[in-house]
Amino acid sequence: MTKKEYRIEVVTESALSTFFLGSAKMPTRKIEETMNRFGLQGWEVVFQVIEKRRMLLFWNREAMVITFSRELKD
Repeated sequence: MTKKEYRIEVVTESALSTFFLGSAKMPTRKIEETMNRFGLQGWEVVFQVIEKRRMLLFWNREAMVITFSRELKD
């Protein structure tokens, strides 16, 4: 039976854009760089979800939670 290890990365939209504009778009370049960086290390994306997180008192910003996995090396 193969064993796996997991890693979770959270990529959030810019706080300044959220503060000044009320909302911002997800940073696709940052998401892509994160996925490519871990992909080169043998990690695979197994799950991802976008959640809203509270920022200060009145603002919310989105965050992408990415779950990676890879086989454990003996």
